[in-house]
Amino acid sequence: MNKLRVAGALAVAAFACTSGAVLAQDEGKTAAAKLASESQAALQRLSASVPLAAELRKTAVAVLVFPTITKAGFGIGGQYGEGALLKDGAAVAYYKTTGASFGLQAGGQKYAYAMFFTSAAALDQLDAANGFEVGVGPSVVVVEEGMGKSRTTTTLNEDIYAFIFGQKGLMAGLGLQGNKIKKITPK
Repeated sequence: MNKLRVAGALAVAAFACTSGAVLAQDEGKTAAAKLASESQAALQRLSASVPLAAELRKTAVAVLVFPTITKAGFGIGGQYGEGALLKDGAAVAYYKTTGASFGLQAGGQKYAYAMFFTSAAALDQLDAANGFEVGVGPSVVVVEEGMGKSRTTTTLNEDIYAFIFGQKGLMAGLGLQGNKIKKITPK
């Protein structure tokens, strides 16, 4: 029972470390402009290092970029990040991603995440329900680094391609995880 309490306390502490991103919503237009700028810069870094991302960027209907997602856990874990939906390079909406996990896990890490929407129908699913759940709805293909450097857009035909990049830290383990993406309105 004590181990469960310690694991719960560590998970709460991990979420407390990520709560600074939530406060960004209170900064109003400055926070939105900063989030848009960080998202554009993260997409530029990804496009410069992964040829497939650069190609998809040219043809995608929109790209949802989370420049920093923080993930931490010890038995029980969570993740949080905020990002911008970019159309033709400009931010048109803002989103948060949250997730929880349970299992054999320990550590913490930060990473960036970009989702390339290849059709208007896939993009419509982002706001169709009360939050977009990864793994439900349009098919999402997570592109590994090797695949991202060797494939071209002529061989791709899925709704959404996701890239995880810029990982820092160490998170190890096995467990059950779910995450949700939901629209936010900076005040």
